[in-house]
Amino acid sequence: MRRPGSDRPDRPATGPTPAAVKAPWAAAEDEVPTHVVLAFDDNRLATQLFGHYGRNLALIERKLGVKADSRGNHVTLEGGREGCEQARAVLEHLYEALRKGRDIAQGDVDGAIREVTSQGSLFDFDPAAQRQSFDEIQLRRRPVRARTPAQDAYIRALKRHTLVFGVGPAGTGKTWLAVAYAVHLLERRMVDRIILSRPAVEAGERLGFLPGDMKEKVDPYLRPIYDALNDLMDRAFVERALQSGEIEIAPLAFMRGRTLSNAAVILDEAQNATSMQMKMFLTRLGENSHMIVTGDPSQTDLPGAQVSGLAEAVGLLGGVEGIGVCTFKAEDVVRHELVGRIVAAYEQASAPRNLRIEG
Repeated sequence: MRRPGSDRPDRPATGPTPAAVKAPWAAAEDEVPTHVVLAFDDNRLATQLFGHYGRNLALIERKLGVKADSRGNHVTLEGGREGCEQARAVLEHLYEALRKGRDIAQGDVDGAIREVTSQGSLFDFDPAAQRQSFDEIQLRRRPVRARTPAQDAYIRALKRHTLVFGVGPAGTGKTWLAVAYAVHLLERRMVDRIILSRPAVEAGERLGFLPGDMKEKVDPYLRPIYDALNDLMDRAFVERALQSGEIEIAPLAFMRGRTLSNAAVILDEAQNATSMQMKMFLTRLGENSHMIVTGDPSQTDLPGAQVSGLAEAVGLLGGVEGIGVCTFKAEDVVRHELVGRIVAAYEQASAPRNLRIEG
């Protein structure tokens, strides 16, 4: 990257990162319009940074309230001082990721925006120092970095606690990050295997009525976890690990009596576990094991008035030493911004009903 200064073409570059050049009339107050110009050395990476038809810049414009105009390898930012500084920080961070050979998607752009805005006013990001406020999980294929403050707290809890509950709406990355951390532990041989479990409520736990072997019976219920595994690991390795038992599919109905040692154990869709099933599962924890329980208590499929084992466990164990509880909300949705609006609408609609029930 080069720093554009005056109009003189022979002005030497002063550093490897883009710099903001403000118009001489720009004052320090946030309410005064600011003009910022960034230039990037690599035209190919700049094209990737701006996105197809400038969609990454459009997302930055919409989220930060600035105007971003690209021309070649230059981008001009106009707007309030804080918005322009935040947009600059986002672009610098993403360009640094591209320089390291990483691909960026719109989710990464949204994550960078959330990270910058979570730092408060005029976040001073220094990509040369590789300063990171959001934690990440190191994998052989690529690092997995938190995109929201809630995800950051979740990753930190996974590293700190033996048992972690990830509770919240769909699309917040609970399961995906849980699988990523389990893969991290397996790749570094901190555990010998990954065990994946999920209640099969739709089949009434009577898996014998489904055709095929055990893997084929439970596959439909664990498809989201398979998708995460194939995204985070080489597909051929996943297949070999399933054959060798390094990755094991263990339906919740068949977990009773086992001791799960030297393993990363994930229970997904735990809101569909009964109170007895949850107690049974949690007490399977063996030596040198890590357990992650994810679910959305608002989407339980349990029949009648059965109490969700997830909601009960979080209430009982939230303050126990060695156990972490991370709660996600609608604003933490990273799947598609429309999903966040849908979740928020349902939460708002259910709030009055909850108040009437409590009264």
